[in-house]
Amino acid sequence: MAPEVDGVLLAGGCSCRAGFFKMTAPVGGMPLLLWGLESLAAVCSRVIVVAGHGADQVEELVAGMRGVDLVVNRDFAAGMLSSVQAGVRRVRAGRFFLLPGDMPLVRAAVLRRLLETAQDAGIVVPACAGRRGHPVLLPAALIPDIIAEPPDSNLGNIIRRGNSVVVEVDDPGVLADLDTPADLERIDAALRARRRE
Repeated sequence: MAPEVDGVLLAGGCSCRAGFFKMTAPVGGMPLLLWGLESLAAVCSRVIVVAGHGADQVEELVAGMRGVDLVVNRDFAAGMLSSVQAGVRRVRAGRFFLLPGDMPLVRAAVLRRLLETAQDAGIVVPACAGRRGHPVLLPAALIPDIIAEPPDSNLGNIIRRGNSVVVEVDDPGVLADLDTPADLERIDAALRARRRE
């Protein structure tokens, strides 16, 4: 456990491409959102869950969980950056992870690897086979810049301007997000196989 690290789990999207509300979709035997929450909780003393579309359902999922701080982003339709901004306003630690809620294959071991690398780095980004993925580890010093970012921008622009380090990890889970029913089937199978390991 690293008490100086918070986690921000982004669960505010409208799931338009999927055609169903992703955060509560059963995958690998439990609701999608809980996989990312479990990984973050393994290394963070506090996880900030940012809800938007389907906020009532997200609230039901996390109700009563220790170390979970729910934030509802009323401007979720403005895009992911608005949810990032809503979440980082609650960060109290010196560093924090940002993880989209639709990436259930991210393992806690990857987060620990990023933390090991983060000693002197500003921003730490995982990559697999040369492709950058999530979660991203950021210093709290960047929060004012993130909040000031214009609505038509995105987190990628902030990362490109910052002092970032890319860490190669042997885990394709950092690239796997769930956007379609086909993704749901594939990721469900992967998570069930992981439980049998």
